[in-house]
Amino acid sequence: MAASGSREEDFAVTEEQEKLEERELTNWLLGRLAKISEPDREAGLKAQKRFDSVAKPLRSLGVLEDDIVRIAEITGTPQVDFGKRALIIMCADNGIVEEGISQTGKEVTAVVTANFTRGESCACLMAQQAGADVFPVDIGVEMDLGPLGECFPLLDRKIRRGTRNFLKEPALTRREVLLALKTGIELTEELKKRGYGLIATGEMGIGNTTTSSAAVAAALEVDPFLVTGRGAGLDSNGLLKKISVIRRGIMLRRPDPKDGIDILSKVGGLDLAGLAGVFLGGALCRVPVLIDGFISGAAALMAQRICSLSSGYMLASHVSSEPAGELILRELGCRPAIAAGMCLGEGTGAVAVMPLLDMALRIYREMSTFHEIEIEEYRPLS
Repeated sequence: MAASGSREEDFAVTEEQEKLEERELTNWLLGRLAKISEPDREAGLKAQKRFDSVAKPLRSLGVLEDDIVRIAEITGTPQVDFGKRALIIMCADNGIVEEGISQTGKEVTAVVTANFTRGESCACLMAQQAGADVFPVDIGVEMDLGPLGECFPLLDRKIRRGTRNFLKEPALTRREVLLALKTGIELTEELKKRGYGLIATGEMGIGNTTTSSAAVAAALEVDPFLVTGRGAGLDSNGLLKKISVIRRGIMLRRPDPKDGIDILSKVGGLDLAGLAGVFLGGALCRVPVLIDGFISGAAALMAQRICSLSSGYMLASHVSSEPAGELILRELGCRPAIAAGMCLGEGTGAVAVMPLLDMALRIYREMSTFHEIEIEEYRPLS
């Protein structure tokens, strides 16, 4: 891949090259998706039986208990072990920022992306506390990043310098979306080989609440008003403008609500596409992937539209305070463990749930059973 300082023309391809590579990437993706199967329900039943035997009230850990059982289904064994844990942060810019839908400019994406490499962000500090390694990925940052740190080295997977403005033309070509999906899938495969058994998803990109709202509105076929929030702090006039831009974009581009690749191409972003690849990679590798907030949830929804089985390999960390947060999780069939009104992004919610999962896992593994302490088990009341 080209370096972060590469010129835009370095990413250009001819029309013939575009079509050829699109066909090759499509075949590659279809081959990977064909290997995704249903989660292992038998392993889940065994894990639930173990939890039900633990000397505590039945199902009293709520979502945390459900998550351990779901992880057993995902990994195919009731011997649940997270192994190492990772936070993948996909970083990219969005051409729709030209329409004035954000309080800040694209330079902030570059600054924060560089901060990730120095460990100087909320997500990095929280990840370190939770024992997770951070993998910042430049998949489409527009501006030069400047000096980088060595705390969490940057993975350079740049596909292009930001997306196009979807009011003027489709945000991405289908080939570019496929490249981003491939990036996420291959990174997940690599981490699985390196012993990572729990992956959190994060993102950074000014304007990505707009692309996420557009993608979710298109996928769920609802008015953007219902799924669009203030992002990093728009006032009421700014919010109305943002909603108007999204409505116009969907009307102009007409993305297919059942085709996640088409949605990402028409109104999406490289960070969303890269994260969708991570979710698909989790399903392929049987690794649980934690949904963060609204933007990560939008990427998860795109993954589900690409492969419906992928949602069985996702866990919800928290419910975002953005309007569509709860709506997305219901669509994916995921229940959040945390309801704290968070909307920071970057993967902060996803790493925040990791210590809670550690606690639940310790109870699952170590607590005495009713049989061991010679007390009659709790039984569901009819």
